[in-house]
Amino acid sequence: MQPDIDVGDRLILRPWRESDADAVLKAFSCPEIQRWHVRRMDTRDEARDWIAGWPARWDDGTAASWAISRDDEPVGQAGLRNLSLHEASAALSYWVLLEARGAGIAARAARALTDWAFETLGLHRVSLEHSTANAASCRVAAKLGFPAEGTLRGSGRHADGWHDMHLHARLRTDVSPGASGVGRGARPGR
Repeated sequence: MQPDIDVGDRLILRPWRESDADAVLKAFSCPEIQRWHVRRMDTRDEARDWIAGWPARWDDGTAASWAISRDDEPVGQAGLRNLSLHEASAALSYWVLLEARGAGIAARAARALTDWAFETLGLHRVSLEHSTANAASCRVAAKLGFPAEGTLRGSGRHADGWHDMHLHARLRTDVSPGASGVGRGARPGR
């Protein structure tokens, strides 16, 4: 069962619920989030389908997505894509709703998820890619202690076309800025 992960300060990473469809639809309707995605969602049914697909990905160990929730209301998303337990690696993803930006929520949630992935899943490497035009994601990567590894030319497709992508990554053996150590993180799912 996909666990809840404590972020602190009233924030929890929890599995998505069907009742979160309006928050997902709102996120994918936000121009600042849509700018960095190629996927669109225009209806509540599409948002429900997006939510409904995550349990199977968790069960087969290929990906996972959590709602970043404050007082049980979704304010963002943090996830692991291209998850390979065999290769002990994954790619980190995140977004935060417009009204929740500027409070460090993306960095705190991504740090909690990364620490959990290293400690609980035993991953060796977690990578993060963002468009070279996305300065906010670059700042989050730096806060997370994900060193830049290079630029991947034309490798990310977004709503406006192909983007060069910055590649950042952390290894389990790297020190995380602001990490509180082993023992943070998962609590049993509900």
